[in-house]
Amino acid sequence: MTALPLPATPPGPILVAYSGGMDSSVLLHLLAAAPRYRDSGLRAVHVHHGLHADADAWAAQCQRQCAALQIPLQIARVQIARNSGLGLEAAARNARHAAFAETLTLGEWLTLAHHRDDQAETFLLRALRASSPDGLAAMRAQRPFASGVLWRPLLHYPRADVLAYAQAHGLEWIEDPSNADTRHDRNFLRTQLMPLLQQRWPQAADALARSAQLSADASDLLLQEDAALLPSMLTATGALDLQRLRAQPAIRRQRLLRAWVSAAHAPALPAHGVAALEQEIDNHAPDRQASFAWQQVQVRRWRQCLYLLRPPAAWPPQWQTHWDGQAALHLPDGAQLQLQAAHGLRFAQPLRVRARHGGERIVLPQRAHSHRLKHLLQELDLPPWERERLPILWDGDQVLAAGDRIVSAALNDWLQANGASLRWRSNAAAN
Repeated sequence: MTALPLPATPPGPILVAYSGGMDSSVLLHLLAAAPRYRDSGLRAVHVHHGLHADADAWAAQCQRQCAALQIPLQIARVQIARNSGLGLEAAARNARHAAFAETLTLGEWLTLAHHRDDQAETFLLRALRASSPDGLAAMRAQRPFASGVLWRPLLHYPRADVLAYAQAHGLEWIEDPSNADTRHDRNFLRTQLMPLLQQRWPQAADALARSAQLSADASDLLLQEDAALLPSMLTATGALDLQRLRAQPAIRRQRLLRAWVSAAHAPALPAHGVAALEQEIDNHAPDRQASFAWQQVQVRRWRQCLYLLRPPAAWPPQWQTHWDGQAALHLPDGAQLQLQAAHGLRFAQPLRVRARHGGERIVLPQRAHSHRLKHLLQELDLPPWERERLPILWDGDQVLAAGDRIVSAALNDWLQANGASLRWRSNAAAN
């Protein structure tokens, strides 16, 4: 086969993920041969994993091939987290995707060389992991990725067509010996299971790829329903209302949990996380404060709501500073304290700012006596993670404010007299 017609030209520049293997060599050659792709902006990236003794030689070969085709190439060197618990294959994939995301520019199309046989393997792997229709959709031909779009223009071509093109054009490519290592699931499927299936069912790869497309169609409908229903499950602050969620069937609840996390651009909620949160939905106790954490994200329950958070850095012990109010104060946990007022307004003398230590008391507006800050915060019904992180403003031994949630009579009078307000911006919410 001397031609592999590609879909319509993307409305943006193209970044080819170029490993130097047969598939990406064919893709690069196809794109380089068509002026319309060059005209839109065409370049390549090679991820140097550093896992094989020939990795430097492979990078050099990719440079030679790109130079011959007059295509700019970027070499992205990555460090593989060998002790991540994910396994070497998954850790390498994560590092590769991170490199792609970092290399991709705004509006650029990251172009991958996956073909129909890859799609069939992915469908089988997902099925063996008991995936939902979302997972069985396998690889999408096009989807948002980082600051651009991920595009797989060869996804509907069988590997045989890709190989025929490579041979017809005399292409040279790298053979990675790790692709023959059957300790990796995908390699086992490719070298052991798929040939056996195709002996009995010659159209096995095509049938599996079509099943992936049918799953994608079903998934798209379900995702549209999730997106339409999700807003009615949320509070004004973006928390999930457990009482509303309980009115939904269990399967829909699970999908809504995933949709809520996805809408906040947080890492996908793992299956055991869905199971843990389902228990919280079923538990009607009003004082539950359970949580589930994964990949620097956390879901915490407070009252009858679930909150999606990015746990901030802890305040250093005994941390404190002085603040005159003229510029925003950046706190150790990434939050910010700001005096919103006319330009140049500042406190008469700098105020001391520190974390809560317990036992603080404050005099509120129109009150004659001081009150324990702890009790006032409880009355406000603030979630515990907000209470823990509130910066306390002091003037000498007098508490003036707890963030912007509670303001003393003295500070309130000063703010009103100057047409100002105090603003504490927390960065804990993930959505």
